[in-house]
Amino acid sequence: MEKETVTLPRTALDHIDSLFRVARNLTGRDSDAEDLVQETYTRAIAAGAQFTAGTNLRAWLFRILRNAHIDIYRRARANPVDGGFEDEFAADTTTTASEPLRGDAELERLRGVVTTDIEAALASLGVDARAIILLDLEGFTETELAETLGCAVGTVKSRLARARSILRERLRDYRS
Repeated sequence: MEKETVTLPRTALDHIDSLFRVARNLTGRDSDAEDLVQETYTRAIAAGAQFTAGTNLRAWLFRILRNAHIDIYRRARANPVDGGFEDEFAADTTTTASEPLRGDAELERLRGVVTTDIEAALASLGVDARAIILLDLEGFTETELAETLGCAVGTVKSRLARARSILRERLRDYRS
């Protein structure tokens, strides 16, 4: 008896940019984000039989991304070696001087400071809080967030409110 192969819908690739944006913010590095997105698609292909056609593919993929990130985070935390040889000589890829905003160097410098502060505030959140904020920024509804995170809508509302409150507090210097 031959095993039936299950393939993901082609529309799964439509979400690669959104997955990468969230992965980049979760991991803090482009290379780690690429690895996380690759792991997400690898897991999605392996679990293709678990996907029900007609359901929310986007939420399913983001749930896989979140779970993969948590797995990688836990493994890294348990690893006694913080960084490898590659980390020691890695180039800083967070700045992009090739696209100055209107050619104004001072405005670009200020934009970089604000971006750094926002990224630091996001990075200071716990894994779940950061994930819910990033998915909210990607335009997920509360129902989609609940499906993605595997919890009730009420839980999503309270977690989102707490995470937003923490971010507001950490970025209070930017309030007018």
